[in-house]
Amino acid sequence: MEFQVTNSPFNQEQVELLNRLLPTLTDTQRIWLNGYLAATQGSAAAASVGAAPVAPLATAAANAPVISKEVTVLFGSQTGKSQGLAKKVTKKLEEIGFQVSLSSMSDFKPNNLKKIQNLLVLVSTHGEGDPPDNAISFYEFLNSKRAPQLDDLRFSVLSLGDTSYEFFCQTGKDFDKRLEELGGKRLSPRVDCDVDFDEPAAEWINSVLSSLSEASTVAVTATGAGAAVASGAESEYSRTNPFQAEVLENLNLNGRGSDRETRHLEISLEGSNLQYEPGDCIGIYPENHPRLVDELIEAMGWKSDELVTINKNGEQRALHEALIRNYEITVLTKPLMEQVAKLTSNAGLLELTAAGHEQDLKTYLVGRDLLDLVQDYSLKGIPAAEFVAVLRKMPARLYSIASSFKAFPDEVHVTVRTVRYEAQGRERYGVCSVQLAERIKAGETLPVYIQNNPNFKLPENPETPIIMIGPGTGVAPFRAFLGEREEIGAEGKSWLFYGDQHFSTDFLYQVEWQKWLKNGVLTRMDVAFSRDTDQKVYVQHRMLEKSAELYKWLQEGACVYVCGDEKKMAHDVHATLATIIEQEGSFSPEEAAEYLTRMQQQKRYQRDVY
Repeated sequence: MEFQVTNSPFNQEQVELLNRLLPTLTDTQRIWLNGYLAATQGSAAAASVGAAPVAPLATAAANAPVISKEVTVLFGSQTGKSQGLAKKVTKKLEEIGFQVSLSSMSDFKPNNLKKIQNLLVLVSTHGEGDPPDNAISFYEFLNSKRAPQLDDLRFSVLSLGDTSYEFFCQTGKDFDKRLEELGGKRLSPRVDCDVDFDEPAAEWINSVLSSLSEASTVAVTATGAGAAVASGAESEYSRTNPFQAEVLENLNLNGRGSDRETRHLEISLEGSNLQYEPGDCIGIYPENHPRLVDELIEAMGWKSDELVTINKNGEQRALHEALIRNYEITVLTKPLMEQVAKLTSNAGLLELTAAGHEQDLKTYLVGRDLLDLVQDYSLKGIPAAEFVAVLRKMPARLYSIASSFKAFPDEVHVTVRTVRYEAQGRERYGVCSVQLAERIKAGETLPVYIQNNPNFKLPENPETPIIMIGPGTGVAPFRAFLGEREEIGAEGKSWLFYGDQHFSTDFLYQVEWQKWLKNGVLTRMDVAFSRDTDQKVYVQHRMLEKSAELYKWLQEGACVYVCGDEKKMAHDVHATLATIIEQEGSFSPEEAAEYLTRMQQQKRYQRDVY
């Protein structure tokens, strides 16, 4: 809205100044200014002809309840996204004069909850609606009988999730509901973010900052007005501004005759100023398969060169290019089905998405893509511009980094298993993995960024023993761990449990493990090749065979790291660890579970599972 003399208490000169200034302000500057005006309540009125006196406004501000300027920000994060956003909102709050306590949920003392007036919760949902590892203890406390009444609490929740999962943002929803049940009042409504979380997260942050500023008499300091200056070492490239990185090498790690194809990519970061630590991830923005895009365009009766809008800024691209790069077309989600049903008024879709048909919808979503949807429900003829407007943006694929930056400066290595399968009578494939396997050669580029993961890190003390459990591509971060420990000359013992199908064709990075065993960087290694024996043997079986020695390492303070499939492998490994602790330590099942919980709280048990 533009100020005018007729719609404001300002004179012409002031109106012109305000109209020039306000559009140039950043969100931080607007919020700072809002706090400044609140803090200077009762000051002289603006010198404006016929302006209303400011006394009523000042009186209202003076009579409003004064809210504490202290804010607690808690995060529950598996891959570091929620933690990154928590740091961002903390920084913005500090810039406008708030005192902020930032903590992971696992480090927070739950009994302090009743002392807090302002609480911000940022949490992801893991697996099938579960809290991330570092949120479990706080989540359980909050939902126990020990949780206190929180009548003086003002809170807001930002939840991260993925609409392709049934229990989308469930952990955030649970926190929001429970805090209200305990008497808390919302500072700002909960926001649930899909994989493309930047815009809704930014809106939530601004809403929270605005609510806190309006309710608090913010003490303004000279340093509050300016935004923090970025460090000279900080890269300009990020999730929203990926770096076009050259692929230096693209190799198949599996031997001839293997049922599997695992690509090892070496990617140059030269010129990006991007850096990483072992345990971090690389995000790659993939492209949809051109064949699937062509089939979709034909099935819908569209024209490849038709222009469609791809973002809120109104930028346009040819339809074919937009479907290749900008939109997800291989995954169907419940929100997408509901939007398409509403857009098309298709009777079959309206029935499938109606209340009472939840199980039918869940069954339909499995293994189907957008081409299935338009063919199954005869959606041909819907204008492309309307249809793509309801599609999700193409999400980046995150992969555990398989290299040490110290060992390979300005490079990042990644290990990706190619996904191919058949469903509904048609060949399907992993969007990114097949692109890397079939359509990316050395010398070509990929849009990438680094996703820091503070929740999967080597121990600070290089003498601490480490136990690494990573079958298949789950071994990738442990190649980074050992490469790092070799570079820094770490003295601590290390033990790797690795498994795959066949020794002869599927032993990923075999030569490197043997080199590290020989020079002592890797103390011991146990392997399980499930298809080489009559009875299938997995990493958890090898762990049980060595249970006495493994428990001895735990008693010596070893850190345990697990990477790989969350649904099966990680669950079995967790149960095996509990069994080993119970048997070797003569504990009850409950005591063994508490032992593992303490390890998690001490950051001695960390998982990177997917």
